[in-house]
Amino acid sequence: MYVDESKTPFKTVRRGRTYYFCSKTCLETFLQPEREFRMLKILTSFSILMGLLVVFFDHAYPVLFGKHEFFGIDVEIILFTVATLVQFIAGYRFYRGALDAVKARQANMDLLIAVGTSAAWLYSTIVVFKPGFFEQGVLYFMESTLIIGLILLGRMLEQLVKNRASEAVEKLLDLQPSMARVLKNGGEAEVPTEKVEAGNIILVKAGERIPVDGVVLEGFSYVDQSMLTGESMPVEKRNGDEVVGGTVNKSGVLKIRATRVGEETVLSQIVRLVEEAVLTKSKMQSLADKAASYFVPIVILVSIIAFAYWYYVASQPLHVALTILISVLIIACPCALGIATPAAITMGAGRGARLGILIKGGEQLEKTRRIDTVVFDKTGTLTVGEPKVTDIIGVNASREEVLKIAGSLERFSEHPLAKAIVKASPPPFKEPENLEILPGMGVKALLENSVVLVGNRLLVESHGIGVDENMLRGLQEEGKTVVIVASNNRVAGLIGLMDTPKADAAETVRRLREMGLRVTMLTGDNRRTAEAIAKMLGVDEFIPEVLPQDKARIIQELRAQGRTVAMVGDGVNDAPALAAADIGIAIGSGTDIAKETGGIILVKDRLLDVVNAVELGKKTVSKIRQNLFWAFIYNIVLIPVAAGILYPFLLNPVIAAAAMALSSVSVTVNSILLGRWRPRIG
Repeated sequence: MYVDESKTPFKTVRRGRTYYFCSKTCLETFLQPEREFRMLKILTSFSILMGLLVVFFDHAYPVLFGKHEFFGIDVEIILFTVATLVQFIAGYRFYRGALDAVKARQANMDLLIAVGTSAAWLYSTIVVFKPGFFEQGVLYFMESTLIIGLILLGRMLEQLVKNRASEAVEKLLDLQPSMARVLKNGGEAEVPTEKVEAGNIILVKAGERIPVDGVVLEGFSYVDQSMLTGESMPVEKRNGDEVVGGTVNKSGVLKIRATRVGEETVLSQIVRLVEEAVLTKSKMQSLADKAASYFVPIVILVSIIAFAYWYYVASQPLHVALTILISVLIIACPCALGIATPAAITMGAGRGARLGILIKGGEQLEKTRRIDTVVFDKTGTLTVGEPKVTDIIGVNASREEVLKIAGSLERFSEHPLAKAIVKASPPPFKEPENLEILPGMGVKALLENSVVLVGNRLLVESHGIGVDENMLRGLQEEGKTVVIVASNNRVAGLIGLMDTPKADAAETVRRLREMGLRVTMLTGDNRRTAEAIAKMLGVDEFIPEVLPQDKARIIQELRAQGRTVAMVGDGVNDAPALAAADIGIAIGSGTDIAKETGGIILVKDRLLDVVNAVELGKKTVSKIRQNLFWAFIYNIVLIPVAAGILYPFLLNPVIAAAAMALSSVSVTVNSILLGRWRPRIG
């Protein structure tokens, strides 16, 4: 229900965020969901069983046994006793919720239920103890008990949706071992994981789970990170590598320095993000909740008008008018409307978390429906983020010799291009003499009595060596950086390098375009390099020579053109642009979740998950629309029926309650189906 934050006294703070509730019951459900769900199951079972008992004594017992007494006790007294137990034990939560709403000067669903069932119970009680008070004494104990049972059943199913959505994510916390082996004063000490402090040195043996996030100080091992990234192959870990709490050390012994503990660990952050996605109201949900808050007093007014019309104007018996009043109150209970959006968002966020797609709020899911432009940062997002040798051209030497010469000299340089060449060069290396590193040009040395140059055009031309223009132009037009290798005053060969696209980059772009989205690439590279990458990937447009501080401005300009923009970046470096976009998608950020500005975080370093995130968002919005449609249609069609528009056919309050429960069940089941959604890309 819609909650006026300025009026309600029911609120709580969790992880720095304040949550507001319409009643104490809702607050307790939030604080202790397992306890409340267990109590809800008990009360639902109790109400339905008692309701069936009332049905038996009200209808079956007199027919089967031909009498109105049971062991000397009048059947009406039995009916009153059973119905009263249900009304004030199982129904107590509705009275409490209604009272809380009145105190907060709001109207909620509990108020409708409390008024409707109380009217049925009170009327029936007067019939039992004051016979003749009404012209026709009709008992509604069956209606009041079954209504409470069916409504509780609907709420139990709603809670089941939330439990199912968060259950898989909460289980991640169970992966964290309860104890950690901390190294202190030259020995080992078993310490509860929650008491581990940042900076503690932890020993993790083969086969054990890593207790907290940290950095490897000593040792080598393979770590199973499938619970975080979904990768089936263990990842190599050595000195300086980050490890995540809950992952499994498969082989060697590791010494780890704790860096993030408690609620700062990646696992805790994942749970927090999913929790926020479920509890943060989206625009669609807020509108539905606000509509429901106005809907309740209107329905109460309609029920009173219907009662007055049928009793005073149409001159129908009191029990007929009362039947209509109760039916309107029960049939109009906007339970389905209240759960239509949160149920779908809960399942969508939970399903996303299991796929490694973390969504920070329901609004982020909704926005995906309106996206028409996806902007990618190039370096580190569409591309690997580091140069790689792509071409080796032998001119006056073999390709192998060209690479061997370059690797022998470049291993003494810290330049990124030098590191890429060394990585591509097979050892053993030759030993150079008189090596000179010439900033902005390259490297010069004496190698096997020959003067060798490895660097750019400026370097070789400064030594009077000419270069074939056609060869250079061919590589440069493909967006590659060219390193020239010269020996004995002539060009030995050329090495082409570039920051290569990720394996799934082209397919990601293709699939997004198939979805009707425009794909744009931002890069600091020059136009020629940017054009080569854009052509290789098939993007619609590219903007070259973009400084990091200009990315956010470009996003804002695209939005000013009327585009709805999703920005995809590799995390912290793209934070301003991620924040400026309608939706920020941070990719490959499994260990930096707390720092992200993105509304959607893709734990795996997998570009195709951008497609999956967009599809999941669209699927979730589709479910929300379906739920809202059925919730509204249900109320629009059945309220007039309950008000007696089809008289002399009257809608029995129990049928009204069953229809109301069925509406909630249909919305719940439709939302649960979202949990079975499978992305087209596995």
